[in-house]
Amino acid sequence: MADTKREIERKYASDDSGLPDLTGVAGVVAVVDKGVVLLDATYYDTADGRLGAASLTLRRRTGGTDAGWHLKVPVAPGVRDEIHAPLSDTVPDELAGLVRSRVRDAELLPVMRLRSERDLRHLVDADGTLLAEVSVDLVLAERLTGGDGVAQWTEIEVELADGADPAVLDTLDTRLRKAGVRPAASESKVARALAETAPKKKRAGKQKPAPEPVTAGDHVLAYVREQREALLALDPAVRRDVPDAVHRMRVATRRLRSTFRSYPEVLDRAATDPLADELKWLAGELGVDRDREVVTERLVASVEELPGELLAGPVGTRLRTWSQARHGGSRERLTDVLDGARYLELLVALDGLVAEPPFRKAAGGKPGKVISRAVRKELGKLDARVQEALELAPGGERDVALHEARKKAKRVRYAAEAAVAALDGPAKTLVKSVKSVQSLLGEHQDSVMIRAALCELAEQAHADGENTFTYGVLYGREEQRAARVETELPGVWAGVRGLG
Repeated sequence: MADTKREIERKYASDDSGLPDLTGVAGVVAVVDKGVVLLDATYYDTADGRLGAASLTLRRRTGGTDAGWHLKVPVAPGVRDEIHAPLSDTVPDELAGLVRSRVRDAELLPVMRLRSERDLRHLVDADGTLLAEVSVDLVLAERLTGGDGVAQWTEIEVELADGADPAVLDTLDTRLRKAGVRPAASESKVARALAETAPKKKRAGKQKPAPEPVTAGDHVLAYVREQREALLALDPAVRRDVPDAVHRMRVATRRLRSTFRSYPEVLDRAATDPLADELKWLAGELGVDRDREVVTERLVASVEELPGELLAGPVGTRLRTWSQARHGGSRERLTDVLDGARYLELLVALDGLVAEPPFRKAAGGKPGKVISRAVRKELGKLDARVQEALELAPGGERDVALHEARKKAKRVRYAAEAAVAALDGPAKTLVKSVKSVQSLLGEHQDSVMIRAALCELAEQAHADGENTFTYGVLYGREEQRAARVETELPGVWAGVRGLG
């Protein structure tokens, strides 16, 4: 099983002056010399550099205290999760799975060898607690694929110790800059090595920024591209069971589907409908346990809020048992889905759509006209759904109608998100306003699901001879919550309706 470590670090260019004295900076009382470590790392990627393009780093390294395979996944600027697997001759299956959405059927090849002579220091406080590791690395790079170039340089690396305050890095950064040390130009050693050892005719100059969207098609495609990238970026997090990753990946599928449906004048639905169907399938697979998770979280919070005199019977124990009843094996099942041919074919199809978008005539039109027309149309559909629901008497039929309105609110919100770059302020206002309606309707739907769950729990408890009083109390509270939402909805919706 691979281990994960959160890596927070900063890299700096180094010259002959070396490392300035850091004693007294950021609570550093002593700089402890840990000697020189020799590291030998081979980096792997596809021939066309798919991992590097996604800022993913896969290497096999010997030397130091963490010899083995490492996969580094970006989290935020200067922050990466380093996933470690034991040393072996081939890429471990678990790490290969984490990059499968990028690699697909391509071969992982050794592309670069980096040998580093690392002069390591520990920065410690008055108690001897480690604040950060600082190293001066003399790096020798040797390209293994796509050429035979070599490069050499020295750099300074500052890595925050586990549990240390990230502000330590800011204070150290100020000291280093005052001493004339400058941030490294590349985000990683291997990125610099690849740039400096590429054949001269293939070396990239300063990257030009992506052209600004001009037409309606440009704007819609930019949003599609963004959501496609979100799917790919979240794939490793879903496989690692990172909190909220499944939900965020599911949202990306919804945003794509909604965009295809909301902008039929821009993207030909003959081409996008099959993709929308596959995205719906993927969202369903991702959502198998999601509803139960939402209900469980809400019920746990509700039980914790109850005063002791309203708690009767083993409610907490039964809730845990109920929650876990269908959860077993879900991670393995989802990994099988992500490793399956159907999912990988969907990713290929999305790539194809981005590369050759099925634009219709209106795609070449002015975004202010084409995009705003599409958003207004979706808003009109939502208005009809809300009004229909509000005209129904409270009960099951209205619950279903409000749930349908919630789904339509999501589509309006995503259509407005795609319009922000083109319409700016009005689109941002609509996103915010519709999100408030969506949240209100979501609260209502949560109440509907929780009441159904409470009935199920009460039946099980009754069958086992347990007191069901608490389930009735919770059911009553959920009824009140739903009634409050239904009372508030007309006023909130009136405000959104005025934006149309």
